[in-house]
Amino acid sequence: MTHSFIRFHQIFVFCLGIFGVAGAGAGESSSARYVFIISYDQGNPDLLQRTELPEYHRMAREGARTWEAYTIVPSITLPSHVSMLTGVGIQKHQVTWNRHDPKRGFVKAPTIFSLAKERGLKTAMIVGKEKFRCLEIPGTVDWFVCSKDRSDAKSVAECFAEEFGTRKPNLVFLHFADPDRAGHSYGVASPQKIQALKDCDEALKIIREAVAAAGALEESVFLLTADHGSHDERKEDGTLAGTHGSAETADVQIPWVAWGKGVKKNFTISAPVVIYDTAATALWVLNVPLPEGFWGRPVISAFE
Repeated sequence: MTHSFIRFHQIFVFCLGIFGVAGAGAGESSSARYVFIISYDQGNPDLLQRTELPEYHRMAREGARTWEAYTIVPSITLPSHVSMLTGVGIQKHQVTWNRHDPKRGFVKAPTIFSLAKERGLKTAMIVGKEKFRCLEIPGTVDWFVCSKDRSDAKSVAECFAEEFGTRKPNLVFLHFADPDRAGHSYGVASPQKIQALKDCDEALKIIREAVAAAGALEESVFLLTADHGSHDERKEDGTLAGTHGSAETADVQIPWVAWGKGVKKNFTISAPVVIYDTAATALWVLNVPLPEGFWGRPVISAFE
């Protein structure tokens, strides 16, 4: 991968954020009470499309979707997720590391959780990797769960289902680590990764049913996306292992699905979507004003 191509991708993504091509402007919100952002770590859009995932495909079919959204470069987990949840690129949020490092402190940019709290909303993060703690800025996340014993997608979903009905946070981020773990160990399209996606589909169903049981489904919007894709590299022993981080299409292309209140039915999003548009869309749906300097723009075209 040449430096010139990587630089081109960075400029391309930056321009998408500056000019707001995902939506014409802030516009009038769809005004749902709850937003659930669910990230499939290493969620390659092509593999998601061809794997039997009844829950995911139903929501994609019934809602609005694009299989050609883009993440940032470097296309790695923590910087990408910070862009997803702050609405800005790595050049602004400055999270360049990809591990849990308490010495670095919390992310310096405002997060969707801090902005939602300023408007009196309840927030939650239930994640499968400890590195997300850098987003748990004190006073901004009401309900944060990260347990090494419950880090798989089904456990994340069950943890959510156990308490959502009583807590009812307005803005929830849920992270499915399973596809990334399987992809790195066995390859991008390995049987193990396909099974990991199927496990995530069961988790997605648990989450949706918990929201329905709490009487909140009609006032909810789900945003299903990913932090990055991946490509295969051959190891010394001849086996394949998934990797990512480059500006290659396989690494930077991600899915983006919206489903729920006010979302267009069976709609293909044609405007470019970038990972930080997820933050903007979540805030827009909840009627939280976007701050100046936000790169993300709400994907208004996905809504009625």
